[in-house]
Amino acid sequence: MRLEKEIEFVLAIDALKNVNRRNYNADDSRRENTAEHSWQIIILAQILFPYAKNKEKIDLLRVIRMLSIHDLVEIHAGDTFLFDEKNMLGKFEREKEAAKKIFGILDNPLQSEFFNLWIEFEEEKSNDAIFACAIDRIMPFILNAHTSGKSWTEAQVRESQVRGMLENAIKRASCEMGEVFDVLLQKSLDLGLLVKG
Repeated sequence: MRLEKEIEFVLAIDALKNVNRRNYNADDSRRENTAEHSWQIIILAQILFPYAKNKEKIDLLRVIRMLSIHDLVEIHAGDTFLFDEKNMLGKFEREKEAAKKIFGILDNPLQSEFFNLWIEFEEEKSNDAIFACAIDRIMPFILNAHTSGKSWTEAQVRESQVRGMLENAIKRASCEMGEVFDVLLQKSLDLGLLVKG
């Protein structure tokens, strides 16, 4: 049957809806799943693209493609909380094996295209990947800063962790996103959502 592997892949990635993240939805009622996160950052990338540094060198369609597939590895590797320093060790290797498994369902050239886009995103070297990674990092930050910050307070996330994992990644992609980061970080500290220092 034509499209057999494509259909198998689409059915396999349906499992992303079952991968829960540490972050909560904007109404604080429940944790979001990774499919919801992926959808939201694809929308956010389109909205914030005009504010990207080097936007003339960024291919928005490639950014959207990266954002749409980069978390598919969580089907096999699970979601690793950015501020869980212990579980962050070995994350790339775990996710690389998961990428080979999930993208391996497809035939080439799509298998290689998806895997290479995933690697490019993870390496954060190209203009497309720098912007995509900033979008991926700022969305959970925005959610936490505009809610009770449950995923932060539950894990006692420190200001230094947020700065270390997010600040440079966001500010190198956009001055305006950097300003938002500074304002929301201060708001979060004032509200006690993060441990100072």
